[in-house]
Amino acid sequence: MSLRTHRPAFRRALVALVALPLLATAACGGSGTEDGASGEQATCEKSDGKVKLTYWSWIPGVDKAVAEWNRQNPDIQVTVKSTPTGNTGTYQNMSNALKAGNAPDLGQIEYDSLASFRLQEGLTDIASCAGVKEAQGDFVDWTWSQVTFGADGKDGVWAVPQDTGPMALFYRKDLFEKHGIAVPKTWDEYYEAAKKLKKADPKAYMTHFSQTDPNWFSGLLWQKGANMFAQEGDAWKVDVDSPAAGEVADYWQKMIDEKLVATDLQGFSPALHKAWNNGEVATWVSAAWGYSTIRDNAKATAGKWAVAPMPQWSAGENKAGNWGGSTTAVMGKSKHPYEAAQFALWLNTDPKALEILNREGGLYPAATAGLELAALKKPVDFYDGQTVFDVFADASKNVTTDWTFGPTMTDTYRFMGDGIAGALGGQGTLEDALRTADAKTVDSLEKQSLEVAK
Repeated sequence: MSLRTHRPAFRRALVALVALPLLATAACGGSGTEDGASGEQATCEKSDGKVKLTYWSWIPGVDKAVAEWNRQNPDIQVTVKSTPTGNTGTYQNMSNALKAGNAPDLGQIEYDSLASFRLQEGLTDIASCAGVKEAQGDFVDWTWSQVTFGADGKDGVWAVPQDTGPMALFYRKDLFEKHGIAVPKTWDEYYEAAKKLKKADPKAYMTHFSQTDPNWFSGLLWQKGANMFAQEGDAWKVDVDSPAAGEVADYWQKMIDEKLVATDLQGFSPALHKAWNNGEVATWVSAAWGYSTIRDNAKATAGKWAVAPMPQWSAGENKAGNWGGSTTAVMGKSKHPYEAAQFALWLNTDPKALEILNREGGLYPAATAGLELAALKKPVDFYDGQTVFDVFADASKNVTTDWTFGPTMTDTYRFMGDGIAGALGGQGTLEDALRTADAKTVDSLEKQSLEVAK
């Protein structure tokens, strides 16, 4: 079930299939293996006897869904390992485990990183596993197009969609009210609100800027329409430092220079959670799943947060970015792809599983049936009774769908993260970070024999 080593020429053709515009349901033709075999031709046999599977994920409370699966499926038992978020350790650990031959059977992988894992032969094509191709209609179109490559999935199915990450503004309602700050509707208003907060409380920051979340920054670029990649035939057009991206970088550089954002707090860190709890950090522009991140790590602030639409670059616009959204992938060389695929399908389509993942982890489902979950339409106590998923439902409708992930996003994110760390440390600027990431991305693609449009 694993891919073979590819020749450079084939590699170019392969990568042309790897990342597709979000709404593309059919694109380039091509085959999934060097000898022309497609994912349809691979076999996916049921294992004999009882099976034990391992699964790495960072979804809060996913163990409860796994427990339900294990209760219903005594012959296919899954052991889940709670891990850090992908770019803060899990992806590197997965890569190391793949090289060492001890990778888990299943892993949580975000859409933007699927291509990178496929290139390192870290995924299993599950197209021929029972029920997988038939599940296409169960998922939002753009999420299925992210896990299938080639026209109508001709080149295989490499994961099962799990959730999406439409972005909005989490803010401390109590602090805004205390200091007479209106909820900002534009980024200009957000900047003015940040200055007003700092004047009222010099120890407070409007938000934090993490060096370890370059995909968060990409979500901001996404809202601005600063697409970092495009395809020109079989070649990749790299545009990480586009003028639109430069505008976003300049805006946040100003926030950093004027010390309106905390620059010493990493995402998902105890220090950040402490800052949320004590009111040092007042907002977080984040994805739908962020609702549980705050809920579970800033418990002392229950009832004090609210959610509003993402600030806009121009008044009257209604655009949202997307941060993350994950899949459940069967990792390369899993000995039990059939059983692993069945678990991945169940986890992301079963009503009980979807309810658990939303309740525990705040996931905004990729399954169309999941969008009708009663939980998505209920007031949330932690957010003072606000029906927060109404905001994310609107945001989801306003995410630009022509965004394209590059074929080596983990490399691009690493380059961006290095540059952002420098900017936060006073060595260079965010625009420098984008410029360097652009050049290094081009170099990285060329070193991997991928064609780059000039």
